[in-house]
Amino acid sequence: MCKTGKAITVTATNFCAPNYNLPNDDDRWCNPPRAHFDMFQPASLNIGIYEVGIIPVVYQHVKWWRSGGVRFSIVGGNYFQVVLVTNIARSGSIKSISVKGSNTGWIHMSRNWGANWQCLSALEKQPLSLASTSTGGQYIVFQNVVPAVWLFGQTFPTWQQFDY
Repeated sequence: MCKTGKAITVTATNFCAPNYNLPNDDDRWCNPPRAHFDMFQPASLNIGIYEVGIIPVVYQHVKWWRSGGVRFSIVGGNYFQVVLVTNIARSGSIKSISVKGSNTGWIHMSRNWGANWQCLSALEKQPLSLASTSTGGQYIVFQNVVPAVWLFGQTFPTWQQFDY
């Protein structure tokens, strides 16, 4: 049950990974075509009642501007890298991303969760370039955005930004 006349603004959401092996019913809120907003409890209590569980929402995806460029944060281990992509303007989200080390070709990354993308490759001790397509369809190559001396846990800002 929703609270009448209540609204909130959501500026970031979690992508809930679907399980296509299960039916798309009320117990499968991550499966398309259902939009899924995994909200912090105090925020969700502004628009709904906790005991209800899943709350249907009406939402609008709006384009926005960001100051500065896209940022990439890297975590993981020797053969497992997770890249968090943040500060994404206009469409606000990433459709696909690839990484290229100085000793590799382009490696397609898969979505891990939310704005986290992963690959299973040994990329340490080499400069990295990232190529990304926004959900708006714009493709940008972030050439050598990560220097050869990077460490897990670091964030690398760019000067480039999405226009759509």
